[in-house]
Amino acid sequence: GPLWERPLLEVRLGELHTWLSTCSFSPQGLLGAAQRAWSSYCAKYIHVKQGGPAGISMLLAGYCLLSYGWNYQHFKRHRWRKYH
Repeated sequence: GPLWERPLLEVRLGELHTWLSTCSFSPQGLLGAAQRAWSSYCAKYIHVKQGGPAGISMLLAGYCLLSYGWNYQHFKRHRWRKYH
């Protein structure tokens, strides 16, 4: 299909610059991209006929990593203060 309709994983490395130039970086375009990504994630891992715990566990693991990254400075200071 046309280059602008292809998902990122189907774009070749030489076509990446052209594909990025066709993307919309406006707030509406970014919101639409986030909605498409969420719906494709749900279609692949959550709304399946014989699903397992993989989709929910990946979502939970991503949340744990994200919250640890947000609180890293707090954990780092607490570690040094703990025994001194």
